[in-house]
Amino acid sequence: MGDMDPHIFAVAEEAYKQMARDERNQSIIVSGESGAGKTVSAKYAMRYFATVSGSASEANVEEKVLASNPIMEAIGNAKTTRNDNSSRFGKYIEIGFDTRFRIIGANMRTYLLEKSRVVFQADEERNYHIFYQLCASSHLPEFKNLKLSNANDFLYTRQGRSPVIGGVDDTKELSTTRNAFTLLGINESYQMGLFQVLAAILHLGNVEIKDRDSDSSVIPPNNRHLTAFCELVGVTYQDMSQWLCHRKLKTATETYVKPLPRLQATNARDALSKHIYAKLFNWIVEHVNKALITNVKQHSFIGVLDIYGFETFEINSFEQFCINYANEKLQQQFNMHVFKLEQEEYMKEQIPWTLIDFYDNQPCINLIEAKMGILDLLDEECKMPKGSDDSWAQKLYNTHLKTSSLFEKPRMSNRAFIIKHFADKVEYQCDGFLEKNKDTVNEEQINVLKASKFELLMELFHDGEKAISPTGQVQGTGGRTRLSIKPDKSRDSKSKEHKKTVGCQFRNSLQMLMETLNATTPHYVRCIKPNDFKMAFTFDPKRAVQQLRACGVLETIRISAAGFPSRWTYQEFFSRYRVLMKQKDVLPDKKLTCKNVLEKLVQDQDKYQFGKTKIFFRAGQVAYLEKLRADKLRAACIRIQKTIRCWLARKKYLRKRSAAITIQRFTRGYQARCLAKFMRRTQAATVIQKYRRMYVEKKRYRQKQAAALAMQTILRAYMARQKYQALLREHKAVIIQRHVRGWLARCWYKRCLVSIVVLQCCIRRMRARRELKKLKIEARSVEHFKKLNKGMENKIMQLQRRIDEQSKENRSVNEKLVGLENSYTAESERMRGELNRLRGVEEEAKKKTNQVTSLLEELEKLRKELSATQQEKKTIEDWAQTYRNEMEKMVSELKEQNGSLKKDKDDLNRMIQEQSQQMTEKMVRSIAQETQQLETDLNEERSRYQNLLTEHLRLEEKYDDLKEAMVSSNVSKPGHRRTDSTHSSNESEYTYNSEYAELEEGSRADVTRGMDTSLTLKLQKRLTELEQEKQSLRNELENKEDQFQRDDAEFKKARGAELEYESLKRQELESENKKLKHNLAEMRQSLLGDAAAGAGAPGSPAYKVLLEQLNASCEELDVRKEEVLILRSQLVSQKEAMHHKETMTEPSVYAEDVSKLKDADELKQACIGLKDTNRSAAPDFHKLNEDGELWLVNQGLKETIRLLEHQLQTQRRTYDNEVESLRSELQNVKEENNRQQQLLAQNLQLPPEARIEASLQHEITRLTNENLELLAEDPTASREARVIILRRMVDLMEQLEKQDRTIRKLKKQLKVYSKRIGEMGAGQTEGQTSPGQMVDEPIHPVNIPRREKDFQGMLEYKKEDELKLVKNLILELKPRGVAVNLIPGLPAYILFMCLRHADYVNDDQKVRTLLTSTINSIKKILKKRGDDFETVSFWLANTCRFLHCLKQYSGDEAFMKHNTQRQNEHCLSNFDLAEYRQVISDLAIQIYQQLIKCMENILQPMIVSGMLEHETIQGVSGVKPTGLRKRTSSIADEGTYTLDSILRQLSAFHSTMCQHGTDPELIKQVVKQQFYIIGAVTLNNLLLRKDMCSWSKGMQIRYNVSQLEEWLRDKGLMTCGAKETLEPLIQAAQLLQVKKKTDEDAEAICSMCLALTTAQIVKVLNLYTPVNEFEERVSVAFIRTIQTRLRDRCESPQLLMDTKMIYPVTFPFSPSSLALETIQIPGSLNLAFLTRV
Repeated sequence: MGDMDPHIFAVAEEAYKQMARDERNQSIIVSGESGAGKTVSAKYAMRYFATVSGSASEANVEEKVLASNPIMEAIGNAKTTRNDNSSRFGKYIEIGFDTRFRIIGANMRTYLLEKSRVVFQADEERNYHIFYQLCASSHLPEFKNLKLSNANDFLYTRQGRSPVIGGVDDTKELSTTRNAFTLLGINESYQMGLFQVLAAILHLGNVEIKDRDSDSSVIPPNNRHLTAFCELVGVTYQDMSQWLCHRKLKTATETYVKPLPRLQATNARDALSKHIYAKLFNWIVEHVNKALITNVKQHSFIGVLDIYGFETFEINSFEQFCINYANEKLQQQFNMHVFKLEQEEYMKEQIPWTLIDFYDNQPCINLIEAKMGILDLLDEECKMPKGSDDSWAQKLYNTHLKTSSLFEKPRMSNRAFIIKHFADKVEYQCDGFLEKNKDTVNEEQINVLKASKFELLMELFHDGEKAISPTGQVQGTGGRTRLSIKPDKSRDSKSKEHKKTVGCQFRNSLQMLMETLNATTPHYVRCIKPNDFKMAFTFDPKRAVQQLRACGVLETIRISAAGFPSRWTYQEFFSRYRVLMKQKDVLPDKKLTCKNVLEKLVQDQDKYQFGKTKIFFRAGQVAYLEKLRADKLRAACIRIQKTIRCWLARKKYLRKRSAAITIQRFTRGYQARCLAKFMRRTQAATVIQKYRRMYVEKKRYRQKQAAALAMQTILRAYMARQKYQALLREHKAVIIQRHVRGWLARCWYKRCLVSIVVLQCCIRRMRARRELKKLKIEARSVEHFKKLNKGMENKIMQLQRRIDEQSKENRSVNEKLVGLENSYTAESERMRGELNRLRGVEEEAKKKTNQVTSLLEELEKLRKELSATQQEKKTIEDWAQTYRNEMEKMVSELKEQNGSLKKDKDDLNRMIQEQSQQMTEKMVRSIAQETQQLETDLNEERSRYQNLLTEHLRLEEKYDDLKEAMVSSNVSKPGHRRTDSTHSSNESEYTYNSEYAELEEGSRADVTRGMDTSLTLKLQKRLTELEQEKQSLRNELENKEDQFQRDDAEFKKARGAELEYESLKRQELESENKKLKHNLAEMRQSLLGDAAAGAGAPGSPAYKVLLEQLNASCEELDVRKEEVLILRSQLVSQKEAMHHKETMTEPSVYAEDVSKLKDADELKQACIGLKDTNRSAAPDFHKLNEDGELWLVNQGLKETIRLLEHQLQTQRRTYDNEVESLRSELQNVKEENNRQQQLLAQNLQLPPEARIEASLQHEITRLTNENLELLAEDPTASREARVIILRRMVDLMEQLEKQDRTIRKLKKQLKVYSKRIGEMGAGQTEGQTSPGQMVDEPIHPVNIPRREKDFQGMLEYKKEDELKLVKNLILELKPRGVAVNLIPGLPAYILFMCLRHADYVNDDQKVRTLLTSTINSIKKILKKRGDDFETVSFWLANTCRFLHCLKQYSGDEAFMKHNTQRQNEHCLSNFDLAEYRQVISDLAIQIYQQLIKCMENILQPMIVSGMLEHETIQGVSGVKPTGLRKRTSSIADEGTYTLDSILRQLSAFHSTMCQHGTDPELIKQVVKQQFYIIGAVTLNNLLLRKDMCSWSKGMQIRYNVSQLEEWLRDKGLMTCGAKETLEPLIQAAQLLQVKKKTDEDAEAICSMCLALTTAQIVKVLNLYTPVNEFEERVSVAFIRTIQTRLRDRCESPQLLMDTKMIYPVTFPFSPSSLALETIQIPGSLNLAFLTRV
């Protein structure tokens, strides 16, 4: 950071590093004029220390140190003409650090508070900020009792006539101040007391004092401001008004009370106000120091001095004199320090140099502070009874005017003097010097305040009675707190004589400050004020030069110019001026290369000097070299521009040529298309004429044809309707009779069925009770046997019962199948009979068509009667015309209504679709949001849990260290050591731990490890609860999705019903329209037919018939419309109900009856319609079918047939489904049979003993699974099956015992025979038979491969060998030695095979001991070799593999999906190790975090050098800005890390993890964490180093990131998320390379840098530094534009990324395909004591 331009962070970093490196106290001296930024610079330095070092405790001391700034600014800063936030006091803050260089506390000293500002302010100035903050917040409820108002209402806040500062909200500032008070431990009551005192000061300033006469004054009675003051401070109004206008004079014998004139009384009031404020200021400083003090021993400190700079005004008084005196002292110290360092630099580099003398301002300091100096004369004059400013001035003239050249007298004044300071001459006015130096106040006023009832005020004034040190500090506080505290005015006269003046106190405190600074290593911050008008981004060169001269910087520059002001290291010179060298000039030795190049470029060798590590240049030489470099770069740039412009011109020419050709092509095409269009139109006109003429002729022909057909149709329809009415009436009567009889029969059947069921239930209950009694008796008889066999008989009995139950169910299913086939056949026969009956009805209807002839005869008779009524023809024609018009109007209205209904239907459909789409999208969004929230919560919970594990591990290690220390201390002391009772109990509880520990580290250590395991189990329970909460949240999410689907289905169903109703309504309207048209045509035809016979008169029979028909038609039209709508809607609803019932429930016995009832309801509706027809129409056959009743009945019959067919198809589907289920069950039985046969064949190949064990094991496993299924399906049946299974279990056990006895008997016989054979000779053995052969048979070689084939994948070990197992397999196993040649994860497989054997023998103690020993041993090896990456990686891979094995062979169905049949047989059978799985998972998390720490420690030194400093692309990133003084790199060039070093290290990490068999998903998570560390460290260093923020460095970073991405691509890790972690670094590099001028550039930056925060973007733009003349700095306006655009972002204000963040790790289940029985144990592991089973 020190390589960048001057920055406060660079100075703070240098001080912090020197303190840590040299272990020497440091000081940072911040100086400059008022408004130059001293206070802000000091705050930033303190903020840097608080951020870098942190706090040593949980008290957040660094936050308290920073919180003191707003408090001190509120009570000690004010607005002046030069600065809106000017510090009116000096302060020196010592920040204490411990041995680890973390902040432990702080201490503050203050200097010379400007008390006169409390009572007076010049124009355009303000009082202290705290007064205006209180006035601005006076509206708050808690400030009502302060009686404050606007700042312009008080004298002490309105004198400057500028109560407001632009851009500052005093209300918010007061809130910040109150929060800071709270953070420092000052509670609300004390805060309100402070505000109460401050408000009292404002009211005191408004107290008006009037003249009583020339020598006395008076305060008017009931003055509201004085009343408010007295109420706030708790004093009496009479006493305060008395002593504001009077004073007490004491003589040797008497005391007098003297009235005061108005002017003196006003001055006394102002003096009291200043005194109260000074007391309050000192009290706040004291309490701030108390909050920052600490009991921890301070190792070192860094002091930050925020002191006032050199001041000169038109009128300079006592304050300016003290300020300039302090600056003289600081300038002297600065000169000594800077010149000494500058010349030491030349000596260190062995440059020929002559020491130069520099200006010494000691004479000026002697003039002020020496004996008989200005301060001595001032103190002497203050002691004089008649001392005055004039007499003091004369003494100064007489003493120093002739003796000192630095002291002068103004020509035109006898009350002023001039001092020649190091910066400038300053003229001081003597008025007020004595009064300010004495700082007196009326004692009686102080006594009145001491008698106050206000506790805080009493505390302020009674503290002054304590002894005060020479520095103004209260004794016994333990810190250097207050340096400007004035002596108490209430002391007696003797103490007054010895009271020190303000000047004496200031001189002493300044002397102490100098001693502190000389004892520390100082660092200087010179703040330069750009202008005097408080304008932003405006620079006044003259003022800057004046300030540089005042602080002595120009003199320092002159001395530096006399030597070698510019200097470069050899590496920096080579990188900068590489462009001026040729390839042959570059040598391996950089120093020799630089010497050769300089000899060629600069002929005069006196212009430069070669040091040990740097090259020193005289003034102007660096500019000459820069000119040569710029010329070289300019020539290259011109060549590039020439080539690019040629390419652009040629590209423009080719584009114009292509455009001309394109225009020609499109013009010619347009002309051709116009010609073709004209030809097509001519041809089309001819065709249109031909078809138009043909259409006219065809239309005329069709009109004639339609008229003839209409006449025939009307006549035939009338005859058919008459016949249909008779058939319909008979058919409906038959249907009603049939359904009524069927309903009565079904009712009788249901009553009988219910009675039978009740009788069966009673009989079965009685039999069940009898059976229950028998079962209880049998259960008591075999109770002892069940205990001996550990409950296995119950399982076998249940499983046997399950087999019997399944056989019964198979028989019942077969019976049901036969019944269904019979019912299906009967139903088919019934349907065929119904269909034949309907066909007979249709034939009967055809036969009755012969009656049409009689109907025709009746029609002729009607025509003859109509001929007699020809006279009424005209009237009938008029009426017919009117009726025709009405019918046409009605038809048009119906059409309009139909159109409107269609339109409404379309609108409703569209609205419903839109609503459904909106609901769907809303539901999908809400589900996605809830899912994302759940995932986020899960990741946060996982991260918190893993952090808890890390903290647990840290506490565990700390506990182990303490325990080892205690053990070592106990061993060192001889004597008897008692054993705690809890220890003995722990030994008994954890016996396996003590056995293991006695041979390793003692019993106490491993008992504690066992306790740690139990503690881990408790943590695992917490994780289980969290997993349950996660599962509940997932279930809730699934329920919401199901609810959404159900709502959607219901919505679609409702919508379908609406659409169906609309379609029915539309069809009904269309049928009505057709019917009306038909009736109208019939009337027209009848009228036209009667027209030839003559006109009829009204009242005739024909007229009445027509009138009755019309009325009946109108009535029937309304009735039929309602009936048809009701019938069809009911029909549709019945369809949906039947379909829903068939799909949602199983077919029942009464399905056919239900469907018949539905049909009966339909026929009832038809019966009602028939009755209405009989009421509304005459029995005439000609009128029966006028409104389409035959069609309606026909449609009803069709719907009934369709319903019956649908029911038939449903029953057929049900039958097919049952057949398929039976076939699947039959297939399962066949597969089970085949499997049993295979197992039987395998068992037959085994020896007899293994055969029995294998068959029993398989039978128990099979029966256990079936028993569990049976218990889940039917608990009652499972209880019944237990007795049978128990009996079978008893038989099997008896058989097993018989076989065991037989085997033992045969073995004994075999031993007897073998002994006999040994006693007998070889010859005798030949004559004997079987005993010799039986001895030789076991060693037949055929049995060897059989036993190899039958390994069960288990390893048996003795309990005393457990120590050797853990020691050889875990503690002494080296990853680089034997483990490299092993199968990946072999230790995990071996441990699991041992665990399987312990589970197989049902030894819970052995299981617990093995798991606990394994966990503790892994922890021990990690603690011992936790810094070795290979060791940590090796045990991470093996721990994960052991965890996966526990899951894969646990028996859970979720983990057994990918297992082979053989692997499923190897599952654990006796113990559920779910809790230990969680403990091992926690151990894996701890190992993963240890692995990340190892990698971070290895990568951390490489990242900055490889990613930022190393030049991967030579000649690009070596360019640096001119004029910067560079520091020597801490790492030599030969040892610098490169990007290739990082890539090699990453490849080494990856290959090591792959070699150890780490899961690919876990490798991806590790690589993602590695890349996050690289990106975060690189970005943080980029944000803190200005020399890295350039265009060329951005290109370098982009290239390095591309190399990292290429590495990911080569390793196949692009999908692991590592690339996304580099996104902030990539965007920062892009930000360095893009244009940064226009608003479009700002918009592009805002849209591009989404992964960077606003603070990071602004920081990069501020640090951006051009390296040559082709680049420009980023303007301030552009940065403001960026800040404005990014204002609405909701993000963290943090600047730097958290490099300690670790992503939560997960261990996805990864099953192994390796068969356990095939694993061979190499002899190198020394595990010969393990036996394969």
